[in-house]
Amino acid sequence: MNSQKYTKKKPHKLWSTAFIFHANHLALRCDVAKEQDVQDTFQEIEKNLGHVKYLINAAGINRDALLLRSKTEDMVSQLHTNLLGTMLTCKAGVKSMMQHHGGAIVNIGSIVGQKGNSGQSIYSASKEGLVGFSRSLAKEVGQKKIRINVVAPGFIHTDMTSSLKEDQLNKMIPLGRFGEASEVAQAVLFLLESPYITGHVLVMDGGLQLLI
Repeated sequence: MNSQKYTKKKPHKLWSTAFIFHANHLALRCDVAKEQDVQDTFQEIEKNLGHVKYLINAAGINRDALLLRSKTEDMVSQLHTNLLGTMLTCKAGVKSMMQHHGGAIVNIGSIVGQKGNSGQSIYSASKEGLVGFSRSLAKEVGQKKIRINVVAPGFIHTDMTSSLKEDQLNKMIPLGRFGEASEVAQAVLFLLESPYITGHVLVMDGGLQLLI
């Protein structure tokens, strides 16, 4: 899920979901690639809701192109949003979790990061960079009872995949279909609530990795 787009253009969906579950909530706009934005956002969260216990980093963008045709600004924007943005929010989140005496972070990667894909070299680098970052951070903060994990989805029904030729791609997937955002959410929830898992990459791709 491209949470950056989701929160900016469809905040009413966040509010309605929170209302259904009777959850205290804030809907805030934040450019995760800007450190001041991230700091201000976390200050607002702590001011209204208290210390952060769980953090999910799902903001992501892609600019598909062969490397030789990639514009530098597109390369930078992908790395800033997909990788640097996660680093900045993790930095702010860990600070808050240390005061809460523990917590859990799940970063959303991609099967493309692990397997690579023609025309997505920059996106792949940004997503696989999340894996190295997450595993290293897991070692840094484990003693603080903070867990860091990654969910690496394959093809999921989102705005980002809406233009793909689904019928053809389904033939490559052992389970024969795209995944749903709700299924990604189930994987994220599992890792958030599993007290003895950290530094793990949970691939959920319908078996796609078995064939590529």
